[in-house]
Amino acid sequence: MTEPVPPPLRWWGWGDRDTSIPAGLAHLLRDELRIPVLPSDAGRPQPPALAPSALGGDGLVAELRELCGDGAVTTDDEARVRHAGGRSYLDLLALRSGEIAAPDAVVSPAGEEAVATVLRACARASCAVVPFGGGTSVVGGVRALRGRHRAVIALHLHRLDQGRAVDPVSMTATLQAGMTGPQAEAFLAERGLTLGHFPQSFEYATIGGFAATRSAGQASSGYGRFDDLVLGLRLVTPTGEIVVAGHPASAAGPSVRDLVLGSEGRLGVITEVTVKVRRRPTQPRYEAWSFAAFGDGVAAIRDLVQGRVAPDVARLSDPEETRVGMAMAAHGGAVERIGRRYLRLRGHQRGCLLIAGWDSDALLTGARQSEARAVLRRHQAIPLGAAPGRAWLRQRYHGPYLRDALLDADVLVETLETATDWATLHRLHEAVTDALRAALPGEGAPLIGCHVSHVYPSGASLYFTVLAAAGSDPRARWTAAKRSACEAILENCGTITHHHAVGTDHRPYLDREISPGAVAALCALARQVDPTEIMNPGKLLPD
Repeated sequence: MTEPVPPPLRWWGWGDRDTSIPAGLAHLLRDELRIPVLPSDAGRPQPPALAPSALGGDGLVAELRELCGDGAVTTDDEARVRHAGGRSYLDLLALRSGEIAAPDAVVSPAGEEAVATVLRACARASCAVVPFGGGTSVVGGVRALRGRHRAVIALHLHRLDQGRAVDPVSMTATLQAGMTGPQAEAFLAERGLTLGHFPQSFEYATIGGFAATRSAGQASSGYGRFDDLVLGLRLVTPTGEIVVAGHPASAAGPSVRDLVLGSEGRLGVITEVTVKVRRRPTQPRYEAWSFAAFGDGVAAIRDLVQGRVAPDVARLSDPEETRVGMAMAAHGGAVERIGRRYLRLRGHQRGCLLIAGWDSDALLTGARQSEARAVLRRHQAIPLGAAPGRAWLRQRYHGPYLRDALLDADVLVETLETATDWATLHRLHEAVTDALRAALPGEGAPLIGCHVSHVYPSGASLYFTVLAAAGSDPRARWTAAKRSACEAILENCGTITHHHAVGTDHRPYLDREISPGAVAALCALARQVDPTEIMNPGKLLPD
Protein backbone atom coordinates (compact mmCIF):
# COMPACT_ATOMS: atom_id res chain seq x y z
CA MET A 1 0.00 0.00 0.00
CA THR A 2 1.25 3.50 -0.81
CA GLU A 3 0.80 6.57 1.33
CA PRO A 4 -2.42 8.51 0.69
CA VAL A 5 -2.24 11.61 -1.49
CA PRO A 6 -1.29 14.53 0.80
CA PRO A 7 -3.58 17.53 1.12
CA PRO A 8 -2.95 19.80 -1.87
CA LEU A 9 -0.70 22.80 -1.56
CA ARG A 10 -2.63 25.81 -0.35
CA TRP A 11 -3.50 27.91 -3.37
CA TRP A 12 -1.66 30.91 -1.93
CA GLY A 13 1.31 29.14 -0.30
CA TRP A 14 2.78 25.86 0.85
CA GLY A 15 1.60 22.80 2.69
CA ASP A 16 -1.29 22.41 5.04
CA ARG A 17 -0.06 24.04 8.25
CA ASP A 18 0.93 27.48 9.50
CA THR A 19 4.23 28.47 11.04
CA SER A 20 5.53 31.61 12.69
CA ILE A 21 8.70 33.63 12.24
CA PRO A 22 11.21 32.68 14.97
CA ALA A 23 11.96 35.46 17.43
CA GLY A 24 15.64 35.63 16.48
CA LEU A 25 14.83 36.06 12.80
CA ALA A 26 12.17 38.65 13.63
CA HIS A 27 14.86 40.68 15.44
CA LEU A 28 17.14 40.53 12.39
CA LEU A 29 14.33 41.64 10.10
CA ARG A 30 13.54 44.55 12.41
CA ASP A 31 17.11 45.63 13.18
CA GLU A 32 18.77 45.09 9.80
CA LEU A 33 16.02 45.22 7.16
CA ARG A 34 13.85 47.75 9.03
CA ILE A 35 10.86 45.41 8.68
CA PRO A 36 8.64 45.29 11.77
CA VAL A 37 7.24 41.79 12.22
CA LEU A 38 3.88 42.23 13.92
CA PRO A 39 1.14 39.73 14.72
CA SER A 40 -1.14 39.61 11.70
CA ASP A 41 -4.92 39.63 11.95
CA ALA A 42 -5.47 40.32 8.26
CA GLY A 43 -6.47 36.73 7.57
CA ARG A 44 -5.57 34.77 4.51
CA PRO A 45 -5.75 36.09 0.94
CA GLN A 46 -9.06 35.69 -0.81
CA PRO A 47 -9.13 33.47 -3.92
CA PRO A 48 -8.85 35.63 -7.03
CA ALA A 49 -11.72 36.13 -9.42
CA LEU A 50 -10.94 34.27 -12.63
CA ALA A 51 -11.95 35.00 -16.17
CA PRO A 52 -14.42 32.41 -17.44
CA SER A 53 -12.85 29.25 -18.78
CA ALA A 54 -12.25 29.33 -22.50
CA LEU A 55 -13.51 25.75 -22.51
CA GLY A 56 -16.81 26.43 -20.80
CA GLY A 57 -19.40 24.44 -22.73
CA ASP A 58 -16.72 23.47 -25.24
CA GLY A 59 -16.82 20.20 -27.13
CA LEU A 60 -13.27 19.42 -25.95
CA VAL A 61 -14.44 19.22 -22.33
CA ALA A 62 -17.13 16.73 -23.28
CA GLU A 63 -14.58 14.67 -25.22
CA LEU A 64 -12.10 14.70 -22.31
CA ARG A 65 -14.83 13.61 -19.89
CA GLU A 66 -15.70 10.74 -22.18
CA LEU A 67 -12.03 9.73 -22.30
CA CYS A 68 -11.16 10.14 -18.60
CA GLY A 69 -14.50 10.05 -16.74
CA ASP A 70 -16.79 12.84 -15.58
CA GLY A 71 -14.99 13.33 -12.26
CA ALA A 72 -11.59 13.54 -13.92
CA VAL A 73 -12.26 16.84 -15.75
CA THR A 74 -13.18 20.08 -14.01
CA THR A 75 -13.49 23.74 -14.93
CA ASP A 76 -14.15 24.65 -11.29
CA ASP A 77 -12.45 27.92 -10.24
CA GLU A 78 -10.88 26.45 -7.11
CA ALA A 79 -9.20 23.66 -9.06
CA ARG A 80 -8.09 26.13 -11.74
CA VAL A 81 -6.46 28.42 -9.15
CA ARG A 82 -4.67 25.47 -7.51
CA HIS A 83 -3.13 24.57 -10.87
CA ALA A 84 -2.28 28.09 -12.04
CA GLY A 85 1.42 27.98 -11.22
CA GLY A 86 4.22 26.73 -9.01
CA ARG A 87 5.71 28.13 -5.82
CA SER A 88 8.38 30.61 -6.83
CA TYR A 89 8.28 34.07 -5.25
CA LEU A 90 6.87 35.47 -8.50
CA ASP A 91 4.25 32.70 -8.66
CA LEU A 92 3.16 33.40 -5.09
CA LEU A 93 2.96 37.16 -5.69
CA ALA A 94 0.78 36.51 -8.72
CA LEU A 95 -1.48 34.09 -6.87
CA ARG A 96 -1.90 36.40 -3.88
CA SER A 97 -2.57 39.44 -6.07
CA GLY A 98 -4.91 37.62 -8.43
CA GLU A 99 -2.76 38.50 -11.46
CA ILE A 100 -2.62 34.93 -12.71
CA ALA A 101 -3.31 33.01 -15.87
CA ALA A 102 -5.26 29.97 -14.70
CA PRO A 103 -5.79 26.84 -16.80
CA ASP A 104 -9.15 26.53 -18.49
CA ALA A 105 -9.64 23.01 -17.12
CA VAL A 106 -7.89 20.46 -14.92
CA VAL A 107 -7.76 16.92 -16.31
CA SER A 108 -6.68 13.83 -14.34
CA PRO A 109 -6.13 10.78 -16.60
CA ALA A 110 -5.83 7.34 -14.99
CA GLY A 111 -3.08 5.75 -17.09
CA GLU A 112 -0.73 5.95 -20.07
CA GLU A 113 -3.42 5.27 -22.66
CA ALA A 114 -5.65 7.97 -21.21
CA VAL A 115 -2.73 10.42 -21.25
CA ALA A 116 -2.11 9.60 -24.91
CA THR A 117 -5.75 10.11 -25.91
CA VAL A 118 -5.91 13.42 -24.02
CA LEU A 119 -2.81 14.69 -25.83
CA ARG A 120 -4.20 13.72 -29.22
CA ALA A 121 -7.54 15.39 -28.45
CA CYS A 122 -5.82 18.59 -27.30
CA ALA A 123 -3.61 18.65 -30.40
CA ARG A 124 -6.69 18.49 -32.62
CA ALA A 125 -8.44 21.21 -30.61
CA SER A 126 -5.48 23.64 -30.35
CA CYS A 127 -5.36 23.39 -26.56
CA ALA A 128 -2.03 23.65 -24.70
CA VAL A 129 -1.18 21.05 -22.06
CA VAL A 130 0.81 21.68 -18.87
CA PRO A 131 1.87 18.42 -17.15
CA PHE A 132 1.29 18.90 -13.41
CA GLY A 133 2.65 16.83 -10.53
CA GLY A 134 3.09 18.40 -7.12
CA GLY A 135 3.09 22.01 -8.36
CA THR A 136 6.34 22.76 -6.52
CA SER A 137 8.32 24.35 -9.38
CA VAL A 138 10.22 27.47 -8.34
CA VAL A 139 11.20 28.61 -11.87
CA GLY A 140 7.80 29.04 -13.51
CA GLY A 141 7.80 25.49 -14.86
CA VAL A 142 4.06 24.82 -14.44
CA ARG A 143 2.55 28.23 -15.16
CA ALA A 144 -0.64 27.85 -17.18
CA LEU A 145 0.60 29.47 -20.39
CA ARG A 146 -1.39 29.02 -23.61
CA GLY A 147 1.29 30.00 -26.08
CA ARG A 148 -0.46 30.49 -29.44
CA HIS A 149 -3.35 28.19 -28.54
CA ARG A 150 -6.94 29.09 -27.73
CA ALA A 151 -6.95 27.36 -24.32
CA VAL A 152 -4.77 25.46 -21.85
CA ILE A 153 -5.36 22.54 -19.49
CA ALA A 154 -3.39 21.36 -16.48
CA LEU A 155 -2.80 17.61 -16.85
CA HIS A 156 -2.66 16.46 -13.23
CA LEU A 157 -0.97 13.07 -12.87
CA HIS A 158 -2.00 12.23 -9.31
CA ARG A 159 -3.95 9.14 -10.45
CA LEU A 160 -0.73 7.60 -11.82
CA ASP A 161 0.39 6.82 -8.28
CA GLN A 162 1.36 3.15 -8.21
CA GLY A 163 4.57 1.22 -7.80
CA ARG A 164 4.62 -1.02 -10.85
CA ALA A 165 7.42 -3.44 -9.96
CA VAL A 166 10.37 -4.06 -7.65
CA ASP A 167 13.34 -6.27 -8.54
CA PRO A 168 15.22 -7.00 -5.28
CA VAL A 169 17.88 -8.96 -7.15
CA SER A 170 18.77 -6.15 -9.56
CA MET A 171 17.85 -3.50 -6.95
CA THR A 172 15.52 -1.59 -9.26
CA ALA A 173 11.93 -0.37 -9.06
CA THR A 174 9.45 0.91 -11.63
CA LEU A 175 7.30 3.77 -10.33
CA GLN A 176 4.48 5.74 -11.89
CA ALA A 177 5.12 9.44 -12.38
CA GLY A 178 2.33 10.72 -10.16
CA MET A 179 3.67 9.13 -6.97
CA THR A 180 4.75 11.73 -4.43
CA GLY A 181 8.06 11.39 -2.61
CA PRO A 182 6.37 10.01 0.56
CA GLN A 183 4.26 7.57 -1.50
CA ALA A 184 7.33 6.22 -3.27
CA GLU A 185 9.29 5.85 -0.03
CA ALA A 186 6.37 4.09 1.68
CA PHE A 187 6.05 1.66 -1.23
CA LEU A 188 9.78 0.88 -1.12
CA ALA A 189 9.97 0.77 2.70
CA GLU A 190 7.59 -2.19 2.75
CA ARG A 191 10.36 -4.05 0.92
CA GLY A 192 13.23 -2.71 3.04
CA LEU A 193 14.35 -0.34 0.29
CA THR A 194 14.74 3.38 -0.33
CA LEU A 195 15.19 5.68 -3.30
CA GLY A 196 17.20 8.11 -1.16
CA HIS A 197 15.89 11.19 -2.95
CA PHE A 198 14.88 13.90 -0.48
CA PRO A 199 14.69 17.42 -1.94
CA GLN A 200 13.13 20.16 0.19
CA SER A 201 9.94 19.71 -1.86
CA PHE A 202 9.86 15.97 -1.00
CA GLU A 203 6.48 16.05 0.76
CA TYR A 204 4.64 17.21 -2.39
CA ALA A 205 6.86 16.75 -5.44
CA THR A 206 6.42 13.69 -7.64
CA ILE A 207 8.52 11.05 -9.33
CA GLY A 208 7.69 12.50 -12.74
CA GLY A 209 8.61 15.98 -11.56
CA PHE A 210 11.94 14.74 -10.24
CA ALA A 211 12.71 13.28 -13.68
CA ALA A 212 11.39 16.19 -15.75
CA THR A 213 13.53 18.70 -13.84
CA ARG A 214 16.72 16.67 -13.15
CA SER A 215 16.15 17.10 -9.43
CA ALA A 216 18.96 16.76 -6.86
CA GLY A 217 17.97 15.58 -3.38
CA GLN A 218 19.63 16.75 -0.19
CA ALA A 219 21.50 13.43 0.07
CA SER A 220 22.80 13.59 -3.50
CA SER A 221 26.43 13.20 -2.42
CA GLY A 222 25.57 9.69 -1.24
CA TYR A 223 22.69 8.52 -3.40
CA GLY A 224 23.21 10.65 -6.49
CA ARG A 225 21.00 13.13 -8.29
CA PHE A 226 17.70 11.84 -9.63
CA ASP A 227 19.09 11.60 -13.16
CA ASP A 228 21.82 9.33 -11.73
CA LEU A 229 19.10 7.04 -10.37
CA VAL A 230 16.98 6.70 -13.52
CA LEU A 231 17.67 3.63 -15.69
CA GLY A 232 14.60 3.63 -17.91
CA LEU A 233 11.44 5.61 -18.54
CA ARG A 234 8.27 5.98 -20.56
CA LEU A 235 7.32 9.26 -22.28
CA VAL A 236 3.92 9.80 -23.91
CA THR A 237 4.05 12.44 -26.66
CA PRO A 238 1.29 13.79 -28.93
CA THR A 239 2.61 11.55 -31.74
CA GLY A 240 3.37 8.35 -29.81
CA GLU A 241 5.46 6.82 -27.02
CA ILE A 242 9.19 6.91 -26.34
CA VAL A 243 10.27 3.97 -24.19
CA VAL A 244 13.78 3.56 -22.77
CA ALA A 245 14.51 0.14 -21.30
CA GLY A 246 16.13 0.01 -17.88
CA HIS A 247 19.46 -1.47 -18.93
CA PRO A 248 22.37 -0.93 -16.51
CA ALA A 249 24.27 0.73 -19.40
CA SER A 250 24.06 0.95 -23.18
CA ALA A 251 26.05 2.20 -26.17
CA ALA A 252 23.02 2.19 -28.49
CA GLY A 253 23.50 5.69 -29.83
CA PRO A 254 23.04 9.01 -28.03
CA SER A 255 21.19 8.69 -24.74
CA VAL A 256 17.47 9.15 -25.37
CA ARG A 257 16.98 8.82 -21.63
CA ASP A 258 19.03 11.96 -21.07
CA LEU A 259 17.04 13.86 -23.69
CA VAL A 260 13.85 13.11 -21.77
CA LEU A 261 15.30 13.82 -18.33
CA GLY A 262 15.09 17.57 -17.80
CA SER A 263 12.64 18.06 -20.69
CA GLU A 264 10.11 19.80 -18.40
CA GLY A 265 7.04 18.63 -20.30
CA ARG A 266 8.10 20.17 -23.63
CA LEU A 267 8.46 16.77 -25.33
CA GLY A 268 5.56 15.00 -23.68
CA VAL A 269 4.44 13.48 -20.39
CA ILE A 270 6.72 11.19 -18.39
CA THR A 271 4.40 8.46 -17.08
CA GLU A 272 6.80 6.05 -15.36
CA VAL A 273 10.47 5.59 -14.53
CA THR A 274 12.67 2.65 -13.59
CA VAL A 275 15.12 3.64 -10.89
CA LYS A 276 17.97 2.25 -8.84
CA VAL A 277 17.10 1.58 -5.20
CA ARG A 278 19.14 0.74 -2.11
CA ARG A 279 18.70 -1.03 1.18
CA ARG A 280 16.94 1.17 3.69
CA PRO A 281 19.48 2.62 6.18
CA THR A 282 19.27 1.31 9.72
CA GLN A 283 21.55 3.75 11.54
CA PRO A 284 21.59 7.20 9.93
CA ARG A 285 24.02 9.53 11.66
CA TYR A 286 24.01 13.32 11.48
CA GLU A 287 26.39 15.76 13.12
CA ALA A 288 27.62 19.35 12.85
CA TRP A 289 31.03 21.02 12.60
CA SER A 290 32.22 24.61 12.64
CA PHE A 291 34.88 26.23 10.46
CA ALA A 292 36.50 29.58 11.15
CA ALA A 293 36.10 30.63 7.49
CA PHE A 294 34.08 29.58 4.48
CA GLY A 295 37.21 28.83 2.45
CA ASP A 296 38.41 26.40 5.13
CA GLY A 297 35.13 24.51 4.94
CA VAL A 298 35.15 24.44 1.13
CA ALA A 299 38.69 23.02 1.13
CA ALA A 300 37.67 20.35 3.63
CA ILE A 301 34.63 19.26 1.60
CA ARG A 302 36.73 19.13 -1.55
CA ASP A 303 39.19 16.80 0.20
CA LEU A 304 36.30 14.65 1.45
CA VAL A 305 34.73 14.14 -1.96
CA GLN A 306 37.98 13.74 -3.85
CA GLY A 307 39.14 11.27 -1.19
CA ARG A 308 35.83 9.36 -1.58
CA VAL A 309 34.79 9.72 2.04
CA ALA A 310 32.20 12.48 1.65
CA PRO A 311 29.06 12.07 3.75
CA ASP A 312 25.74 11.43 2.03
CA VAL A 313 24.59 14.89 3.13
CA ALA A 314 27.24 17.63 3.06
CA ARG A 315 25.86 21.12 3.65
CA LEU A 316 28.27 23.97 4.39
CA SER A 317 26.77 27.38 5.18
CA ASP A 318 28.67 30.61 4.63
CA PRO A 319 29.00 33.10 7.55
CA GLU A 320 25.77 34.96 6.72
CA GLU A 321 23.63 31.85 6.41
CA THR A 322 25.20 30.48 9.58
CA ARG A 323 24.44 33.72 11.44
CA VAL A 324 20.81 33.76 10.32
CA GLY A 325 20.42 30.07 11.12
CA MET A 326 21.82 30.51 14.62
CA ALA A 327 19.50 33.46 15.21
CA MET A 328 16.53 31.36 14.18
CA ALA A 329 17.55 28.51 16.49
CA ALA A 330 18.45 30.72 19.47
CA HIS A 331 16.66 30.07 22.76
CA GLY A 332 18.93 32.05 25.10
CA GLY A 333 19.78 29.20 27.46
CA ALA A 334 22.99 28.87 29.47
CA VAL A 335 24.36 26.02 27.35
CA GLU A 336 23.80 28.07 24.22
CA ARG A 337 25.62 31.09 25.67
CA ILE A 338 28.55 28.95 26.74
CA GLY A 339 28.75 27.38 23.27
CA ARG A 340 28.78 30.78 21.55
CA ARG A 341 31.50 32.02 23.89
CA TYR A 342 33.60 28.92 23.21
CA LEU A 343 33.35 29.45 19.44
CA ARG A 344 34.35 33.10 19.83
CA LEU A 345 37.41 32.13 21.87
CA ARG A 346 38.39 29.67 19.12
CA GLY A 347 38.13 32.38 16.46
CA HIS A 348 34.80 31.16 15.07
CA GLN A 349 32.72 34.27 15.81
CA ARG A 350 32.03 34.46 12.03
CA GLY A 351 32.12 30.72 11.69
CA CYS A 352 30.55 28.47 9.09
CA LEU A 353 28.33 25.51 9.95
CA LEU A 354 28.71 22.13 8.26
CA ILE A 355 25.95 19.53 8.51
CA ALA A 356 27.29 16.05 7.73
CA GLY A 357 24.95 13.08 7.44
CA TRP A 358 25.60 9.41 6.79
CA ASP A 359 22.58 7.43 5.62
CA SER A 360 24.12 4.37 4.02
CA ASP A 361 24.80 0.84 5.28
CA ALA A 362 25.82 0.76 8.95
CA LEU A 363 28.77 -1.56 8.31
CA LEU A 364 30.33 1.02 6.00
CA THR A 365 29.18 4.18 7.76
CA GLY A 366 31.48 3.83 10.75
CA ALA A 367 34.62 3.58 8.64
CA ARG A 368 33.60 6.42 6.32
CA GLN A 369 32.62 8.62 9.23
CA SER A 370 35.92 7.99 11.01
CA GLU A 371 37.95 8.88 7.91
CA ALA A 372 35.83 11.96 7.25
CA ARG A 373 36.26 13.20 10.82
CA ALA A 374 40.02 12.93 10.46
CA VAL A 375 39.90 15.07 7.30
CA LEU A 376 37.69 17.68 9.01
CA ARG A 377 40.05 17.93 11.97
CA ARG A 378 43.01 18.42 9.65
CA HIS A 379 41.17 21.48 8.35
CA GLN A 380 40.75 22.82 11.91
CA ALA A 381 37.03 22.09 12.13
CA ILE A 382 35.45 22.08 15.61
CA PRO A 383 32.96 19.26 16.27
CA LEU A 384 29.57 20.46 17.53
CA GLY A 385 28.05 17.04 18.14
CA ALA A 386 24.94 15.27 16.91
CA ALA A 387 22.25 17.62 18.28
CA PRO A 388 22.54 20.31 15.55
CA GLY A 389 22.61 17.60 12.88
CA ARG A 390 19.48 15.98 14.22
CA ALA A 391 17.79 19.39 14.47
CA TRP A 392 18.57 20.08 10.82
CA LEU A 393 17.19 16.65 9.84
CA ARG A 394 13.92 17.37 11.68
CA GLN A 395 13.54 20.77 10.00
CA ARG A 396 14.80 20.03 6.50
CA TYR A 397 11.39 20.49 4.85
CA HIS A 398 10.47 23.54 6.96
CA GLY A 399 11.72 26.38 4.72
CA PRO A 400 8.72 26.67 2.37
CA TYR A 401 6.33 26.84 5.33
CA LEU A 402 8.35 29.68 6.86
CA ARG A 403 8.31 31.54 3.56
CA ASP A 404 4.52 31.87 3.78
CA ALA A 405 4.88 33.71 7.09
CA LEU A 406 7.62 35.91 5.65
CA LEU A 407 5.45 36.88 2.68
CA ASP A 408 2.68 37.77 5.11
CA ALA A 409 5.19 40.14 6.78
CA ASP A 410 6.01 41.82 3.43
CA VAL A 411 9.46 40.23 3.15
CA LEU A 412 10.98 39.49 -0.24
CA VAL A 413 12.20 35.91 0.18
CA GLU A 414 13.56 33.74 -2.61
CA THR A 415 16.31 31.30 -3.49
CA LEU A 416 18.51 30.61 -6.49
CA GLU A 417 21.23 28.09 -7.17
CA THR A 418 24.15 27.33 -9.44
CA ALA A 419 27.27 25.15 -9.60
CA THR A 420 30.84 25.46 -10.79
CA ASP A 421 34.25 23.86 -10.45
CA TRP A 422 36.26 24.09 -7.24
CA ALA A 423 38.76 26.51 -8.75
CA THR A 424 35.98 29.05 -9.47
CA LEU A 425 33.70 28.47 -6.48
CA HIS A 426 34.97 31.32 -4.29
CA ARG A 427 34.85 33.85 -7.13
CA LEU A 428 31.33 32.82 -8.12
CA HIS A 429 30.13 32.98 -4.52
CA GLU A 430 31.38 36.54 -4.15
CA ALA A 431 30.14 37.68 -7.57
CA VAL A 432 26.56 36.49 -7.07
CA THR A 433 26.41 37.85 -3.51
CA ASP A 434 27.67 41.25 -4.70
CA ALA A 435 25.25 41.30 -7.64
CA LEU A 436 22.26 40.56 -5.42
CA ARG A 437 23.29 43.14 -2.83
CA ALA A 438 23.75 45.86 -5.46
CA ALA A 439 20.38 45.04 -7.06
CA LEU A 440 18.45 45.23 -3.78
CA PRO A 441 19.12 48.72 -2.39
CA GLY A 442 17.12 50.08 0.49
CA GLU A 443 17.22 51.39 4.00
CA GLY A 444 18.26 47.99 5.30
CA ALA A 445 20.86 45.82 3.61
CA PRO A 446 19.45 42.48 2.37
CA LEU A 447 20.36 39.26 4.15
CA ILE A 448 22.05 37.04 1.56
CA GLY A 449 23.15 33.62 2.75
CA CYS A 450 24.58 30.72 0.78
CA HIS A 451 25.50 27.09 1.25
CA VAL A 452 27.38 24.38 -0.59
CA SER A 453 25.10 21.34 -0.66
CA HIS A 454 25.82 19.05 -3.63
CA VAL A 455 29.45 18.09 -4.08
CA TYR A 456 31.36 16.33 -6.84
CA PRO A 457 35.06 15.55 -7.41
CA SER A 458 35.27 18.47 -9.87
CA GLY A 459 33.09 21.07 -8.10
CA ALA A 460 29.98 21.87 -6.11
CA SER A 461 26.70 23.75 -6.08
CA LEU A 462 25.99 27.09 -4.41
CA TYR A 463 22.48 27.70 -3.06
CA PHE A 464 21.57 31.30 -2.19
CA THR A 465 18.73 32.51 0.04
CA VAL A 466 17.71 36.17 -0.11
CA LEU A 467 15.72 38.15 2.47
CA ALA A 468 14.97 41.80 1.72
CA ALA A 469 12.29 44.42 2.05
CA ALA A 470 9.65 43.81 -0.61
CA GLY A 471 9.36 47.49 -1.57
CA SER A 472 6.55 49.11 -3.53
CA ASP A 473 6.96 46.82 -6.56
CA PRO A 474 8.27 43.46 -5.30
CA ARG A 475 7.85 41.75 -8.67
CA ALA A 476 10.07 44.27 -10.47
CA ARG A 477 12.51 44.33 -7.54
CA TRP A 478 13.09 40.57 -7.56
CA THR A 479 13.10 40.34 -11.37
CA ALA A 480 15.93 42.88 -11.52
CA ALA A 481 17.86 41.10 -8.75
CA LYS A 482 17.48 37.69 -10.39
CA ARG A 483 18.63 39.12 -13.74
CA SER A 484 21.75 40.55 -12.09
CA ALA A 485 22.46 37.25 -10.35
CA CYS A 486 22.05 35.29 -13.60
CA GLU A 487 24.47 37.56 -15.41
CA ALA A 488 26.99 37.16 -12.58
CA ILE A 489 26.59 33.38 -12.79
CA LEU A 490 27.22 33.23 -16.52
CA GLU A 491 30.12 35.67 -16.37
CA ASN A 492 31.82 33.58 -13.66
CA CYS A 493 31.60 30.09 -15.15
CA GLY A 494 28.49 28.92 -13.31
CA THR A 495 25.58 26.90 -14.60
CA ILE A 496 22.34 28.83 -14.85
CA THR A 497 20.66 26.08 -12.81
CA HIS A 498 22.00 23.09 -10.91
CA HIS A 499 18.70 21.49 -9.90
CA HIS A 500 15.78 23.94 -10.08
CA ALA A 501 15.47 23.42 -13.88
CA VAL A 502 14.85 26.07 -16.58
CA GLY A 503 11.12 26.82 -16.68
CA THR A 504 10.33 30.39 -17.72
CA ASP A 505 12.86 32.04 -15.42
CA HIS A 506 16.04 30.61 -16.94
CA ARG A 507 14.84 30.17 -20.52
CA PRO A 508 16.45 33.44 -21.77
CA TYR A 509 19.87 32.13 -20.73
CA LEU A 510 19.74 28.57 -22.08
CA ASP A 511 21.50 29.29 -25.37
CA ARG A 512 24.43 30.85 -23.48
CA GLU A 513 24.64 27.73 -21.32
CA ILE A 514 24.42 24.98 -23.97
CA SER A 515 24.96 26.98 -27.23
CA PRO A 516 22.44 28.14 -29.87
CA GLY A 517 23.09 25.03 -31.95
CA ALA A 518 22.08 22.75 -29.10
CA VAL A 519 18.90 24.77 -28.47
CA ALA A 520 18.03 24.51 -32.17
CA ALA A 521 18.52 20.73 -32.06
CA LEU A 522 16.22 20.40 -29.04
CA CYS A 523 13.61 22.58 -30.75
CA ALA A 524 13.74 20.32 -33.80
CA LEU A 525 13.16 17.28 -31.60
CA ALA A 526 10.25 19.01 -29.88
CA ARG A 527 8.64 19.81 -33.25
CA GLN A 528 9.05 16.18 -34.30
CA VAL A 529 7.20 14.70 -31.32
CA ASP A 530 4.83 17.66 -30.81
CA PRO A 531 4.17 19.21 -34.22
CA THR A 532 1.28 21.39 -33.01
CA GLU A 533 3.42 22.66 -30.09
CA ILE A 534 0.84 22.07 -27.37
CA MET A 535 3.27 20.78 -24.74
CA ASN A 536 4.01 23.19 -21.90
CA PRO A 537 4.55 26.31 -24.04
CA GLY A 538 6.77 29.08 -22.77
CA LYS A 539 9.06 26.79 -20.77
CA LEU A 540 12.62 25.58 -21.40
CA LEU A 541 12.76 26.24 -25.18
CA PRO A 542 11.84 29.13 -27.47
CA ASP A 543 8.34 28.74 -28.91
